[in-house]
Amino acid sequence: MKSIATISALSLLLAVASYAQMGPPTPAPETKKLDIFAGSWTLEGDMKPGPMGPGGNMMEREKCEWMEGNFFLICRSDFKTATMGNGTGLSVMSYSRENKAYSYREFNSWGENMESKGSVEGDTWTWANEEKMGDMPMKGRFVMKWTSPTSYNFSYEISEDGTKWTSVMDGKATKQK
Repeated sequence: MKSIATISALSLLLAVASYAQMGPPTPAPETKKLDIFAGSWTLEGDMKPGPMGPGGNMMEREKCEWMEGNFFLICRSDFKTATMGNGTGLSVMSYSRENKAYSYREFNSWGENMESKGSVEGDTWTWANEEKMGDMPMKGRFVMKWTSPTSYNFSYEISEDGTKWTSVMDGKATKQK
């Protein structure tokens, strides 16, 4: 019995020692691409009349900062819309080594929460999600096309089947100095 306790203690000690030599985990290299979103942003857009409301102008101020460890980019936002009202939001962006994809999770003061899977190709980021409008499942995609290191144009579209897309919103984002 004494030898089992000794072997268990030695195994635990070896495991702790090997972990200490490895050091803490580090983010995947792809995570660094999210750094382009760090900072304070102003988004101005036009919401189209349709299934998400009557349309009108929207404005959002967003501040994104790295969480300690640099695995997650945390963004807080305040937004104003001409017809749907105002609100606040919290979002988290990250990269998953396991899924080989970017992730965006958003929660807002309207009670909505959304999870999107992202990809980047050249100067364009595309975030795809599935959501419900009432009882109807919908696909959504948010596309960001960078026009400079401090600005991008964006569009949001929805689709019932993933082939025919309807524009919901478009606009421009500008990084504040």
